[in-house]
Amino acid sequence: MQPTDLPITPSTETGKLNVMHLKRYWNKSILKREGKLPQGSFHDEWTIDTTLLKILGLGLEQTMTFVFRESPSFEQFENWITTVSGNPDAEKIKQFNQLIIGSNIAKNEYETENGVLTADELAFWDKNGYVIIREAISKADSDAAVNVICRHLDIDRYDSNTWYKVHPSKQGIMIQLFQHPLLDKNRNSPKIRRAYEQLWNRTDLWVNTDRVGFNPPENEYYHFPGPRLHWDSSIKQPMPFGTQGILYLADTAANQGAFTLVPGFQNVIGDWLNKLPQGADPRKQDLYALGPMPIAANAGDFILWHHALPHGSSPNTSSLPRFVQYINYEPFGHKETAEWL
Repeated sequence: MQPTDLPITPSTETGKLNVMHLKRYWNKSILKREGKLPQGSFHDEWTIDTTLLKILGLGLEQTMTFVFRESPSFEQFENWITTVSGNPDAEKIKQFNQLIIGSNIAKNEYETENGVLTADELAFWDKNGYVIIREAISKADSDAAVNVICRHLDIDRYDSNTWYKVHPSKQGIMIQLFQHPLLDKNRNSPKIRRAYEQLWNRTDLWVNTDRVGFNPPENEYYHFPGPRLHWDSSIKQPMPFGTQGILYLADTAANQGAFTLVPGFQNVIGDWLNKLPQGADPRKQDLYALGPMPIAANAGDFILWHHALPHGSSPNTSSLPRFVQYINYEPFGHKETAEWL
């Protein structure tokens, strides 16, 4: 659905950052804020919009929050971008602009010898829909990232008296912390990237700028707020291939708020949907009856899963918090099912 009576900036028009589609994205966002765009407008540009944010090093929710709160001019929007995430990488801008004008068609350049996943791990992926990349980052980088989160939240990693403070960047167990050199270093881990390339069977992938997570133990005053088992994408069949990933920044036991998923569900989701009573909402079913499993792993381990798996965090009944970082890679042309189910 596209409105025809509103002038929308063309994707090729740029500002001082020389990034195509940026002014168009700002234009659309302001119109949405003002209620001038019908719901579903420009849905076909979602991939371009999210790739734009990736090359700028911005979080989706972070950007939307700023625009809807501040209603910035385009100049103010560009200034905010450089203040928050610095000047965009010139090579990334060049590649993105080429994609916008259609002069750089994505090509598969993946070479098998660059893979980090063994034949056994790939077979495990095919069966279970997830894989653990061990030591995706170093223990030193894991500890450093935990320290970044602790400083941001003004907490002590080992002092439970500090874990339950109110903080403006907390959204349940999600922390609105996106930009930091150490978080960027983790996102660009060669081992993580190569695992994604191997599963996507292509190298033209773009990494997102997502949040971190802090899941403290439950007590009589604090109870796990979720997210419980869910899907983040439409499950309308057939689902296109898609991935998600979570990096453990601290050793995480099964009862330590561990990431939880339903192994192998990508292979049976179609049959499961077909067997539901007519009119039943699949998202309101008892997903815990499907056999979820908490994933224990060590600091620096990365869990990569197929997006068809029901997944979520879990209540932390241990004595230590869970620290994580969310990381995903996708190609420019990736599109989800248009109909939401």
